[in-house]
Formats: sequence, C-alpha cells, structure tokens
Amino acid sequence: MAAKNTKSIIQFVILLGVGVLLIWLSIRQITPEQKTQIFYAFKTANYFWVVISLIIAWLSHFLRAYRWNYLLAPLGYKTNLLNANCHVLIGYLANYGIPRMGEISRCTLAAKYDKVPFEVALGTVITERIVDFLVFALIFALTLVVQFNELIGLANELVFDPLKTKLVGIGESPTKLIVLSLIILVLIAAFVFLRKKVSGLLKGKLGGIVKGLASGLGSIRKMEKPFRFILLSLLIWACYFYSLYVCFFALTGTSHLGQKECLTLLLFGVFGVIFTPGGLGAYPAILGGILFITYHVDKVSSIALPWLTWTSQFILILILGLISLIVLPIYNRNKNVVS
Repeated sequence: MAAKNTKSIIQFVILLGVGVLLIWLSIRQITPEQKTQIFYAFKTANYFWVVISLIIAWLSHFLRAYRWNYLLAPLGYKTNLLNANCHVLIGYLANYGIPRMGEISRCTLAAKYDKVPFEVALGTVITERIVDFLVFALIFALTLVVQFNELIGLANELVFDPLKTKLVGIGESPTKLIVLSLIILVLIAAFVFLRKKVSGLLKGKLGGIVKGLASGLGSIRKMEKPFRFILLSLLIWACYFYSLYVCFFALTGTSHLGQKECLTLLLFGVFGVIFTPGGLGAYPAILGGILFITYHVDKVSSIALPWLTWTSQFILILILGLISLIVLPIYNRNKNVVS
C-alpha cells in the first residue's frame, strides 16, 4: 500500500513539474513591452464581458472532450468524461510550451488512464483536425463573402502595394532587373529538368493527404449519430467565435465592432495560433494590425484587445490545465493505469 502511495505521489510531482515547465516556457517569451500592454488591457477592461468570454471558451473545451467519444465509440473504446476533459485541457496547456505537443500528451494520457491505444487515440485526433479544417474552410468562405472589400484592402495594404513599390524600384535599376531576370531563368530551367520528380513527389503527398482525408471522414459515417457529431463540431467553432465577439464589449474602443469583423479576426487569429505556441506574440500582432489598419480602431485598443483575449484564454487554460494535472491521478488512483 505504501509503495502504491509513493508511486502516486511521484506521478503527481512529475505531472505537476511538467505543468510548471510548460508555464515557464510560455512566460519567458513575453517581452517587457508586451507585459506593459497586457497590464493596460487588464486595467481598462470591463471584466463582465471577459468572464462571459471565458465561460464560452470553457464550453468549447468541454464540447471537444464530449465529442471525442463519438470518434472512439466505432473503434470500440471510450473515455471517462472527466478524464477526457482533463486530457484535452492538459493538451492545450502543453501546446503553449511545445507546438503540437498537446496532441501527443492527450493521446498518451488516454492510453494511460482510459486504456485507449495510443495509435487509436492519435487517429481520432487526426480525424478531429480534418473536421476542424473543413469547418475552418467554411469560415474562410463565409468571411470572403461578407468581408470581401475589407480583405482586398488588407491584401493591398500589406502585400500588393509594397510589392508594386519594389517592382517599380527594380524596373528603374538595370542591375536589379538583370539579377531578377537571371533568377527567373534559373527557376524555369530547374522546373524543366526536375518537373517529373516534382510531379511524382506532389502526386504522392497529395495522394496521401486525400487518402487520409477520406479515411478520417469515413470514420464519421460509422457513427451511430453522425449528425450530432457534426452539430457538436459547429458548436465548438461557434464558441470560438462568440468568446472573441463578446470581448469587443470589454473595451470602449472596440465595442462598435460587429460579427462581420469578428469573422475576419477569428480567421486570421487561427493563423496566429498556428505560427507560434498557443499564438504567443503572433496572435496579438496579427489581430492588432487588422484592427488598426482595416477597421481603423485606435492604436491603444488595437493593442489592448488582442492581448486581453489571448491572456485571459491563457490564464483559463493555465488554471484548468493545472487543476487537471492534479485531479487526473487522484481521480484515477484506484485504477490499474498503464505506465
């Protein structure tokens, strides 16, 4: 009995230590200037709307954990709902420290506490990502329809106008024009000589992507209630949307923004989360630029809102992730867990 208790204590200390390490990895990347901006955001915010945003965000995490069993059931496995929530939250926390580590830790915990083979859990997570990508593509198309002029303006401001200026400068300089022409000729020659090899590589990769997509989507057809799974997927993204939208009302400078603007911010915010662990730095920078350039929000609010939303979400994951690290081994202490 004493040996079992010692083992549980060691497991708890290790898991808690991992959580602290992930927190340190995230916080050490924040610059002093960014810390000042975060402080200002929290100082001026209307916390009622921030709390509402966090409740909606928590609901999205719960729905993701709840949806997971819809993918596991056709494969003959199931996770305890409390365990599933802990797995998801610890995974989110891990992503703040090491990119894509969240998926690995989530699958490892499912194997440890719910006897779901790691490969099976990883397959369901990949299927989740495929479904999330399809919903994201739907959001992209919707944003393109309702915010076309704004997106074109943003592209002109950040891409086409600077490119045009550089091309004009190259045209006025014979040396630059010759160098550019030589680079283009080399690229064309390389493409001609390597086109078969490149075509084969692309065919193989694209074939693998299509095959994986078909396999992942095929598992949805085997579910007893596929429409409920699809509805849950849409609700998860609706929670992402409204957790950001209600934060507009937390600051006077952004309270006039509507749901169309939120679509654009949500779209580009996803790219920010992809670029860095948990979106640290990239998410506030991208959203701040869009708010200032495209929607003409004042500079202070453009900086404050993204940092407010990112930091509040980080604190939510930090608290819930640490609680999960503590609760998970205690809740499962009477189980014969897999080492």
